[in-house]
Amino acid sequence: MTPTTISKHTSFYAIGLSYKKADADIRGKFSLDENAKQLLLHQAKQDGIEALLVTSTCNRTELYGFAEHPYQLIKLLCANTTGTVEEFEKVAYVFKNKEAISFLFQVGTGLDSQILGDFEIISQLKNSFIRSKALEMTNPFLERLINSVIQASKRIKTETEISSGATSVSFASVQYIMKNVENVSEKNILLFGTGKIGRNTCENLIKHTKNNQITLINRTKDKAEKIAGKFNLIVKDYADLQAEIRNTDILIVATGSQNPTISDELIYSKKKLLILDLSIPKNVSESVAALPNVEVIHLDHLSQMTDDTLERRKAFIPEAKIIIEEVKMEFNEWLESRKFAPTIHALKKKLKSIQDAEMDFQRKKHTAFDEDQTEIITNRIIQKITTHVANHLKESNDDADESLLLIQKIFQLDTSVTFPKATAIKDNKPSKVLEL
Repeated sequence: MTPTTISKHTSFYAIGLSYKKADADIRGKFSLDENAKQLLLHQAKQDGIEALLVTSTCNRTELYGFAEHPYQLIKLLCANTTGTVEEFEKVAYVFKNKEAISFLFQVGTGLDSQILGDFEIISQLKNSFIRSKALEMTNPFLERLINSVIQASKRIKTETEISSGATSVSFASVQYIMKNVENVSEKNILLFGTGKIGRNTCENLIKHTKNNQITLINRTKDKAEKIAGKFNLIVKDYADLQAEIRNTDILIVATGSQNPTISDELIYSKKKLLILDLSIPKNVSESVAALPNVEVIHLDHLSQMTDDTLERRKAFIPEAKIIIEEVKMEFNEWLESRKFAPTIHALKKKLKSIQDAEMDFQRKKHTAFDEDQTEIITNRIIQKITTHVANHLKESNDDADESLLLIQKIFQLDTSVTFPKATAIKDNKPSKVLEL
């Protein structure tokens, strides 16, 4: 079943750019930090946009929401980043309605990830939804869609082996070190930045290199100390960064800043130094790579690394796509039923007005009129009529639109009224919606 019109006046769009066509420099220009995401959502709300999700990771920046034209969303993105519309158009993608829905399923289930089967994106989409909901920038459609994507993601993770084995940017960085650095267990390693990628990289370093000469530095020292305490590592102050870089053989940068945190002034280039930049935008200044004895590797290079694990994962793509189609079909069926809700709500309202008028007439005509019992009976009749009509509309796949118009005409219904919840019409066995 294909989705019908999602909104009378707007369409659902997915606009954005990713690692597929945009290199790290361009992705950096369109990257959004937490503050920028909040500002963008506030601006969207002021512009009258009904619902919007904003996600920005090292591999992609995307907006999912309702607009009369996708340029409304593109303009919002460019207004809150350093990227221009011209730059966006060269590398961007725009999907509308059912294509946008399908794309979100692909992204949320890890099939569109730079490293196949990386499910980190689903938690980022959850956080995006929570952020939007807090600002009242969601609607029943978006909530149901995100819940469906979460459901598909969970099923793929548990019912297939597409996420089996260790393959991620953090693991790829450690793999690179082990393949290209001799006697890695004896090298001094400095990890600058202890966010999620930094933490994962740290765990992989300890697990695979058997190196106990790892030093952590973070702008907020207590965050580094929490990780260091877990693994018995050394923590240094941010003020010691230059001195520690001078003493290290391998520098891993995972700071996630909007501006470079490592410049050539910090580098001691009289000894060999390998730098892995795991940040978007790049947090190692371009000038550093030109220094003698210094090699800079960015995460885009690491993400292109393939191994047997990744090849094995590809075999499970068909299974994952079947699961996506099953969950998407359930969502589309729900979406199809959404167009009936205003008519059913208006019909119930019309029948209630007829009930009220008749009750008032009988009350005046009969002194012994049993008002309570009559109301119970007529309420049951109204419920049976509306349920019967709702079932007919859901089962009339070919002439549902004609039936809608006929019901509206016979009862002279005003379908412009709003109805309170997305689940105004429930199936006999309503599907369980996952809690965010």
